[in-house]
Parts: sequence; C-alpha cells; structure tokens
Amino acid sequence: MFYVHPSSYIDDDVTIGDGTSIWYFCHVQSGAVIGENCSMGQNVNIGKNVKIGNGVRIQNNVSVYEGVELEDNVFCGPSCVFTNVLVPRAHFPVHGQYHKTLIKEGASLGANCTIVCGHTVGRGAMIAAGAVVTHDVPDFALMAGVPARQIGVVNERGEIVERWKD
Repeated sequence: MFYVHPSSYIDDDVTIGDGTSIWYFCHVQSGAVIGENCSMGQNVNIGKNVKIGNGVRIQNNVSVYEGVELEDNVFCGPSCVFTNVLVPRAHFPVHGQYHKTLIKEGASLGANCTIVCGHTVGRGAMIAAGAVVTHDVPDFALMAGVPARQIGVVNERGEIVERWKD
C-alpha cells in the first residue's frame, strides 16, 4: 500500500512500491518505477520512464527527468536540479535522446545542487548544497563548489573521515 495526496497526479503505467508517500502537488509520469518506502516532498516531478530505488527521499521542488536513475537510499535535498540534455535548444528538440545520469546507492545531494547530465555520482558520495557536478564522482567522495571538486571523503553515515585542505 502506498499514499498519494489528492493534489498529486499519477499517470497510467506507473509502478509505486509499498510504503511510499507522494505529497502535495506532485506529478509522476508514465513508465516511472518508484520503489518501496520512498518519500516525495511537495512539488516533485518524476519524469517518464524514471527508475527510483527503495528508501529514496526526494525533498520539495525537485524534478527527476527522463534519463536519470536513483538507486536505493538516495537523498535529494530541496530544489536540487537534474538535467538530461547537454545542449538544450528550443528550435532543435532532442525528444528521447537523453544523457543517462546515475546516482548510486546511498548518495546524498544537497539543497540547490545541480547534477549535469551524463555523469555518475558514486555510492555514498555527498554533494554539498549549491555544488555543480560536471564530471563523475567517486564512491564516498565529499564534493563542493562550482564546478564541484572533491574536498574529502565520507563514510556510509556521511561523516567526514578525511578532509583535504584547499
């Protein structure tokens, strides 16, 4: 059993796992698969054919576009941003030609960070608030800045185990 707030809209051909909650003003588009025990905050958009694992937490005002995959236990902070096209042009739409973005198990994406499409964020990695990820991120890397660069290493709990000097 899952919960969908009455203000949200779920398209046909969507799979939602047990224990998942979808809150105010959300839209889940066709072909999306959402795992068990997930939480979608207010104003979340899940694009067509997006795959979301179990235990994922997506905070308010996040759009997960087609081409993005979130593995188990990923945390998406408020207003974090995903892209799916490297060169968007209104006059030359790409329709379905999206660059794959993979957020691996247990990664945390801080508020207002941006993940540029075509990259992988490693298992357990932590992306600081406001960072802009423009390349692949290693497992358990602590990333910050614009563009994001590795400033340390975190453990599975997100605790900094190694901090590099600037």
